[in-house]
Amino acid sequence: MIPLRDDVPSRRLPLMMVVLITANILAFFAEIRQPPPRQEAMFYRYGLVPATYWPMDRPQPHRPALWTYVKPFFTHMFLHAGWLHLLSNMWFLWIFGFSVEDRMGHLGFLIFYLICGLAAAVTQLYFSRQSAVPMVGASGAIAGVLGAYLLLYPLARITVLVPILIYPLFIRVPALLFIVGWFALQLYSGYESYWKSGPAEGVAWWAHVGGFAAGLLLCPCLAQRRVVPRPVRPRTI
Repeated sequence: MIPLRDDVPSRRLPLMMVVLITANILAFFAEIRQPPPRQEAMFYRYGLVPATYWPMDRPQPHRPALWTYVKPFFTHMFLHAGWLHLLSNMWFLWIFGFSVEDRMGHLGFLIFYLICGLAAAVTQLYFSRQSAVPMVGASGAIAGVLGAYLLLYPLARITVLVPILIYPLFIRVPALLFIVGWFALQLYSGYESYWKSGPAEGVAWWAHVGGFAAGLLLCPCLAQRRVVPRPVRPRTI
């Protein structure tokens, strides 16, 4: 199912979401301008490589500076492995982030987004300790946005596209059903990849789980209460 829009009205422009989407697009164009060897080096420099954080069984003659370890926790959120990876992430951010930023405010949404991305990275780091493949993408942070949306708008209606062969079917489903189904898929895929076939080298399923959990926990702390304006009644004299 591909989400197309929701029915939640917003009160303000999603300024920070536009900034984040623009930053992701600019970073992607910076990637694809590089020749393949330099692009791969860029992934290893700015992506998150779990194996570099678990060196207990390997000698390290030269210990890098602290910033070398900290930087990828932030920069990995703005890199993507291809057009489909970028477009799918940005589309989900646009559909669900619009209303979440509306409730959190611009600065609150930025803080929320970055913390969810950090939580996603730490979760994946734990489940892929031996992986030397760089983790890149905004999926973990966007999973946190879905977690917040679930708490804030569980009864909202999401219009989704269900392609049946060549026939497009458009249906409206509750946000509760769509997001819980999405999370169940991430959890099941993470279980399958880790406990049955070993740590995955493809999709970072556990980053999605960690980001989603962070979104559920952080949302009550950062979301502002929605004020419903009362109708103005004329005074009688």
